[in-house]
Amino acid sequence: MKQQEIYFVDLHIHIGRTKTGKPVKITGSRTLTLTNILQAAKTRKGLDIVGVIDCHSPEVILEMNELIQSGDLIEQEDGGLRYQQSVTLIPGVEIEVNDEQCQGPIHVLGYFPTVQMLTEFANWYQHRVKNVQLSTQRIHENAHVLQEKIKSLSGLFIPAHVFTPFKSLYGKGVKHSLSEVLEPKLIDAIELGLSSDTSMADRIKELHNYTFITNSDAHSLAKIAREYQVMRLEAPTFLALQKALHHQDGNEMIANYGLNPQLGKYFKTTCAKCQTQYDEGVCPNCGSTMQTKGVSERIEELATAKAKAFPKRPPYIHQVPLEFLPGLGPKTMEKLLDHFGTEMNILHRVPEKELERVVKSELVDLIVHARTGELAFLSGGGGKYGKVKREV
Repeated sequence: MKQQEIYFVDLHIHIGRTKTGKPVKITGSRTLTLTNILQAAKTRKGLDIVGVIDCHSPEVILEMNELIQSGDLIEQEDGGLRYQQSVTLIPGVEIEVNDEQCQGPIHVLGYFPTVQMLTEFANWYQHRVKNVQLSTQRIHENAHVLQEKIKSLSGLFIPAHVFTPFKSLYGKGVKHSLSEVLEPKLIDAIELGLSSDTSMADRIKELHNYTFITNSDAHSLAKIAREYQVMRLEAPTFLALQKALHHQDGNEMIANYGLNPQLGKYFKTTCAKCQTQYDEGVCPNCGSTMQTKGVSERIEELATAKAKAFPKRPPYIHQVPLEFLPGLGPKTMEKLLDHFGTEMNILHRVPEKELERVVKSELVDLIVHARTGELAFLSGGGGKYGKVKREV
């Protein structure tokens, strides 16, 4: 067995624009280009592996090939591309599925070990969507066929943010079970999304056999690594990542780091008209019957397992991203990064006394309590994020 090391991993990062300025994820930041993502992961965020899920776009494939030619990207024997000997790129794609089996649209993720495999998928995919240039296009194909195509190219298939009210597996796509739409044996992991955590998801028994992943779904450089995972891997490669998702050869998930679900945009059921949070029926504030069902309420509907029957999993640590902390603005963030290098260092490694030499004690208290999951929150819902309370 090869010796394993610890790696920080975020597998869901969008591309906002190509290097020439063409849109990919229309709602993504203009600065969110492939090269900028890789640079941010290396110098600011401190990530070791990034999954960039709009790599199917023709200009992005072109940019990857240019980076390979320049020597900035090196394709590894066991898959994944190493950027400047610091960060591994796992190229991927996000796709919207809404075939005849779906109750509504769902988003899924596919990842590929090489640019060649990705390109082969993109050539197949472009004949089944309206605009292959853009992110998360609706595919005109059966979900099982899509799964089989990704697996035939040695890819990973993962349902995305599975509980969000819009365009997700349990939030929209199925009534009761993922098997209504997907082939369970062709799923490599489950992405939880910002409004849920391990203890919530494990209330659904059919998810017990899958590894849970927690990713940022970043639409800007700042949002990268707002959720991530720590893995023990034999190497920062596609193969080792695949093994970790299936608990093979000592490759494994060590911990999930994510928002407390209360900070997520869809934790509580919310009136679609006035944003008042309530459980069911008529909005007590405005009388509307239109609501955005919260993740917590949807999981309650789907629950089939008791806590005593939950599988043993790595810890899910409710860590709050630095940008969520009250009083931590852009200037303070730059000061912290100038002193300590990366956000991973600030969140995980820098001693409290060292932090106190750089920023106010009130902010240090928030950072320390964020590490241990001891902050208080105002719950999010209806598309609005929750907030951290200033009082510790």
